Amino acid sequence: MELRSVEELMDLLHAGRGTRHAADGGGGPVDVHDHALQTAALLRRSHPADKELQVAGLVHGIGRLLRPGDATAHAQLPPHLVGPLLGHRVSRLGRLHSAGRQDPYDADDALSLRQACDAGRAAGLHAGVLEDWRTVVELVAAQNSRLGAVD
Repeated sequence: MELRSVEELMDLLHAGRGTRHAADGGGGPVDVHDHALQTAALLRRSHPADKELQVAGLVHGIGRLLRPGDATAHAQLPPHLVGPLLGHRVSRLGRLHSAGRQDPYDADDALSLRQACDAGRAAGLHAGVLEDWRTVVELVAAQNSRLGAVD
């Protein structure tokens, strides 16, 4: 599967509403949709100029939507899934944040994503709605399209 448009991506993310999974490292189950919004919102606060990092936070858990119940799906964001639409960096960050691999170029950003991911499991932390992210996702997709970047 490959996401070919922002609309397909938004539909997939919206489908995560009400889908719960056990939190990595313990804790109660979290809603995939809310977790994505919280992670992205935390990254928006800590890295306001880095739209790619914010979008990586939004999409990092898509693997869980594609393979419900698969404990390894979170760490295995398929590069071909978001790379063609959102670019190499977003795809790489989605893989690096939980894989424990070191990449000198994105190591700090992968750590920031991991920290936001860990913090983005708070019950009652209102992080807006998915539609709030459409413009940012479109911006990152358009930038990737202009660059012709593929993962």
